[in-house]
Amino acid sequence: MTTPDDHEPPRPEDYLPGLFEPAEPSELVDGPAVATTPDGEPDELIPINWNQLTAEQAQAAWLDLNSWVTWLRKVFGLPPTIVPPLWHRHDELVWELSALHVHWLACYDPDASPSAPIAWMRDFADARSRLREWVAACGTRLDRDRPTRIPAWPGEEPDPEAATAGERQIVNRDEDFAAFVMDDLAARHKHFGGGS
Repeated sequence: MTTPDDHEPPRPEDYLPGLFEPAEPSELVDGPAVATTPDGEPDELIPINWNQLTAEQAQAAWLDLNSWVTWLRKVFGLPPTIVPPLWHRHDELVWELSALHVHWLACYDPDASPSAPIAWMRDFADARSRLREWVAACGTRLDRDRPTRIPAWPGEEPDPEAATAGERQIVNRDEDFAAFVMDDLAARHKHFGGGS
């Protein structure tokens, strides 16, 4: 059986030193990574609302989700038509994968019902169908990516950046992920003022 260690992804700090604080990867075999409160007590597992994460929270969430998605696609042999390399640049894929991740953590928790994993597998099948639809709609592929096109509704101004953004070649997925997360964290610092 394949274990997460067999497919350990490179960590962003390996190719952009100083960007990320070293962190232990999530425990994918023995149970979920459990968030802790400031005094080190276990915190309950909750859904991630990407709209409300501070930079500090987002950094941990991005690294955890990236590690899990890498594990997921390798263990289940998922093609780029379901999980493309630049999934992190498409909100619809981030939200779906994040929800699937939290659901997985809950279903494989040591205190979960013994039948919870089969429920996760059923929901995973549904999620794969949605992911396939969104990947086809947004136009990201194995070797090329473009921003998701969002049509303007009557009375709305079209997004000038999205209208002119074309496809670009994917040269190094891990470098792109690190650059994307850096930009995301900078925007969150600006919006939330840093801190947790």
